[in-house]
Amino acid sequence: MRIKSAFITLCSALLTFSILHSEPLKAQTNFKLPDLGTSALQALPIEKEQAIGEVMMMQIRGSSPVVSDPVLDEYLTTLGRRLVANANDVRFPFSFFWIDNPEINAFAFYGGHVGVHTGLIAQADNESQFASVLGHEIAHVTQRHLARRIQQQQDNNALTIAGMIAGILATVVAPDAGIAIISANQTQAAFSQLTHSRAAEQEADRIGMQTLNNAGFDPRQSSEFLTKLAAQIRYKYKPPAFLLTHPLPESRVSDVRLRAEQYPKKHFEDSLEFNLAKSRVIARYYQKSKAAEDLFRKLMRENTVHNTALKYGLGISLLDQKKLDEAANILEPLLKEDPKNLFYIDTHTDLLIAQGKAAEAVTYLAKLDVDRPNNQVITLNYANAAIEAEQYELAERILKSFLLAKPEHNLGKQLIASVYKKQENMASYHEANADVLAQYGAYLKAADEIQKALNFVEPEELVKQQRLKALLTQYRQLQKELARL
Repeated sequence: MRIKSAFITLCSALLTFSILHSEPLKAQTNFKLPDLGTSALQALPIEKEQAIGEVMMMQIRGSSPVVSDPVLDEYLTTLGRRLVANANDVRFPFSFFWIDNPEINAFAFYGGHVGVHTGLIAQADNESQFASVLGHEIAHVTQRHLARRIQQQQDNNALTIAGMIAGILATVVAPDAGIAIISANQTQAAFSQLTHSRAAEQEADRIGMQTLNNAGFDPRQSSEFLTKLAAQIRYKYKPPAFLLTHPLPESRVSDVRLRAEQYPKKHFEDSLEFNLAKSRVIARYYQKSKAAEDLFRKLMRENTVHNTALKYGLGISLLDQKKLDEAANILEPLLKEDPKNLFYIDTHTDLLIAQGKAAEAVTYLAKLDVDRPNNQVITLNYANAAIEAEQYELAERILKSFLLAKPEHNLGKQLIASVYKKQENMASYHEANADVLAQYGAYLKAADEIQKALNFVEPEELVKQQRLKALLTQYRQLQKELARL
């Protein structure tokens, strides 16, 4: 499923995000912002940590190129949950998301949110290396390293919660910008909030390696990954983004290497899903389509390993260049060999739609949806194909069912919003705009959209009027609470 990049920007979200118009107030508007006040410099209880995490996630949605790709999300979430299931001291659910950025980086922050740059998987040598970074970030959360640092700064009156969030947010998403903020403010306390201490890094290395081993990956690859980054420091003026927030003294590399040697040598096979995800990232996010085509052709000439994933990447690069016949010759045999593979199902749907066969895609996906209801890859492709085939009532029905099961799924909301617009259901359309703006913390604009929605409500629709007015009040109140941060 290929979603236009505008869908992941704030302006597009204003026009495309939605809630079901017949549903009551959603969780986002029920969300209570943290009343931090003077307690900003006290140790964070779990509930407050989660609330701060939600505020930061709002900001990331509005300021960063978050990737909306159901296939990649499925892979990352499955891998992340596998690691979390093998970690200790897990206090709340984790969520994993992609940032479209070519740098090697990943970051975790309050409330179990873990962001992963597409450049990390594109440059990882194997799945264990990729998983080792996620395990490290999970350990930072489970050991509450950020919350500990707030406690350590209790006597520093210069450190405010707003500055802390802004600084951490800038650094984890765009490390260079975050370091610039530090330099501009010349605040050592702020600097300590943006970079993990040596002790925290050692603890995250140790615990992350244990998690990696427990989850069935190669713990020795933690050492290999850090050695790879250390080599990049020697040969590049600019260090990898990961090292701007995760310092790498020689002692850390040595410590990780010694710990890794305690585990027995063993061959760990990469999953097909990892190699397909890596090829998909390279084809759609890391390289331009023609450059990706050339790269995959070169790799296929030079290698026999991972040939299936290389073919898949080549097929995507051809599809995105509208070389449909060439793409079909590569992608269709892959689907025939493995008809239940979500990566292949997704690109087959893209191919059918590009060929002008949206109705055929609807028929194809309808059968798959029966066997795997509410699977995000199949169901969202099914809905998208229905939209392309102008079967709007079907698309609405599919998406309403999906959002009942996954009420906060961003892309699902985007798609149902596009259905409302095509159906000219303007009250629901403006309510959808309000919902997306609330996801970004833009509550005043959300209130404006509710005012517009009220203009399209008939006088006799008293219940709907009352519900929208309640939304209007809550958005305004949330804006006041957000301003207090």
